[in-house]
Amino acid sequence: MNKKILISLLLVGFTHTFTPAFAGNADNRVVTVKRDTAKQLSRDYAQIAPTLQRNINSYGLNAPLSALTKPQARSSRSKRSLDTQLHSADRALREAQGVEDVADQLLEVRLADPSMLARWQAGQAPLFAFEPAGDEKTWTQIEAFDIEGNTHWLDVYQMPDRPVLVVDTNGKASLKAGLEVMRRTLAEQNPAPRMRRSARMMAQEPPEPIDTTVLKTIRLADDKEPWISGAAEVYAIVTGVNPSRDEPMLDIVDMPYLDYDQTTYHPNQVMIHWDRYRWGAADVILMEQDDGTNYKELALKLNEVASDILAAIPDLEAQAYGVITQITGKIIEAIPDGWLTNDDDFVDVYYTILKGREYRDHPSAGGNTTATWEPLTIEPTE
Repeated sequence: MNKKILISLLLVGFTHTFTPAFAGNADNRVVTVKRDTAKQLSRDYAQIAPTLQRNINSYGLNAPLSALTKPQARSSRSKRSLDTQLHSADRALREAQGVEDVADQLLEVRLADPSMLARWQAGQAPLFAFEPAGDEKTWTQIEAFDIEGNTHWLDVYQMPDRPVLVVDTNGKASLKAGLEVMRRTLAEQNPAPRMRRSARMMAQEPPEPIDTTVLKTIRLADDKEPWISGAAEVYAIVTGVNPSRDEPMLDIVDMPYLDYDQTTYHPNQVMIHWDRYRWGAADVILMEQDDGTNYKELALKLNEVASDILAAIPDLEAQAYGVITQITGKIIEAIPDGWLTNDDDFVDVYYTILKGREYRDHPSAGGNTTATWEPLTIEPTE
C-alpha cells in the first residue's frame, strides 16, 4: 500500500457539502516545493551524490535533506546557495502542512524501490521525481528530471528501468507532527471540564478499572498504488459523543506499524477509552495520510462540522448511539472529491464498535480492512 497513511479519522458532522480552501491550496504548495527541490537536486547531483550514497543503502532507502547541508556534502563554493534553498523548501512545506511549530525538518530523498539500489550503486545515473498533485487516480504521468537537466515523463504504474530518487516527506515524522497539531487544536476547541477535588476526597476514592477496546489484528486489502508512493502512514480518529456534554468526541490514534497491504499486523493497541464516549459506542474511520493536508485547518473543520450536526439533533438520548452512525455516515457522504484528494484519504470505516464486545476477523464497512477487536479492562495498580 504505498505512500499514504492509513488513518482512522473520526469525522463527525456535516450538514452541507463544502470544499474548504485549504485542501487544494496546501496540496499545490507542497507539490511545488517538491518539484523545485527535485529539479535543484538533479542539477547538483555531481556534488551531492557521495552524500546520498553514504545515506541510502541496503539498511535504509531514505536520506534526510539535512544530510545534504552538512559541510562535507559539497564544495564550499556551492554550499551556501543550496543550503539556503533546501532550508527554505523544508520551511515552506512545514508551513503548508501547519506543523512548523512542532516539526524541525520533514523533507527527504528516498530511492523509489529497493530493486533500483544495485544499479544506482553501480553508477547508473538517477532521475529525480516527486508525487504529482491531486488524487492519484487522476495521475497520468510522473514528471522527473535527469542530471543533464532534461525532463522525463514516466508511467504511473510501470516501474522505471533506471533508478529514481524521490523528493518526499518523512511520512512517519510528518504524520506524528500533524496528529500532534490536530490533538492540540481539538483540545483547544473542546477543553475538558475542570473538577476541583480536595486531597481528602482523592485519598478516599479507590482507583477504578479502565475499560478499553484493543485492536488485536488488522489487515489491509490490496490497493494498487503508483510505484512512486512510499509506505503507508496510518492513523485513526475515533468518533463519538461526549459522555457529559452534547459535544462531539474526536480522538486521534496513530497506527505507525501499518505500512503495507496484504500484511496482517498484530498491534495489540488500545484504540478506544470508553470513559470518553457516551452510550459505550463509537465509530472508527480509517484514513491514509498524504502530504497536502494542513492539519490545524483540518482539525478545526472536523470539529465545526461535527458540532453542527449534533446541534441539529434535538434529543440525543432519544436516538442514543444511533446518532453516532448518522453523524459518521453524513460526513462520509458529504466529503466532496476535492476535499481530501491526495490530502488525507478515506480508506474505510468501522461503524458502532460497542463497549465490552469482541469482533473477530470483522470486515470494515467497505471491505477494505479486516480486524479483530477485543475488550480489555485495565486494573489499577497497587
